Amino acid sequence: MRRRVAGPLLAALALPFTLLAAGPSHAAPVDKAQVLSSWTQTSAGSFDAWNAARQNQAAWSAYAFDWSTDYCTTSPDNPFGFPFKNACARHDFGYRNYKAAGTFSANKDRLDDAFYADLKRVCASYPGGQNTSCLATAWTYYQAVSVFGNSAMADGRADTR
Repeated sequence: MRRRVAGPLLAALALPFTLLAAGPSHAAPVDKAQVLSSWTQTSAGSFDAWNAARQNQAAWSAYAFDWSTDYCTTSPDNPFGFPFKNACARHDFGYRNYKAAGTFSANKDRLDDAFYADLKRVCASYPGGQNTSCLATAWTYYQAVSVFGNSAMADGRADTR
């Protein structure tokens, strides 16, 4: 009798482990939201961490992040020679990945603030009048995403999630 009970009992106990092992291999790591959040903050460290990951996307492939970008969409990537291209790429990264996660609305303002902080850091490397011009241009870019960032083409895609 002991043998008859042991077989089904062991099978029943093994089932959860079998299901865990056979779970979907395409599931993103459980910390995906935390990683996304850490890469979309206003600090220079957040930008640097995102940029390092961007340079080594293969290491992050399990997370299935959308790294695509059209940079500054229909605005110049380097207006008046100010290199805004990478700030625009990180902004696209935030928009696209939070839209995919279904949490864009809750994060949009922070993404736009991070974008503006990135632009201001670019401007900090310019002296005097160039700095003033750069900051004015950065403010214009920030206002554009702040106001029009919910529009269908704000990130180069026809979706308003």
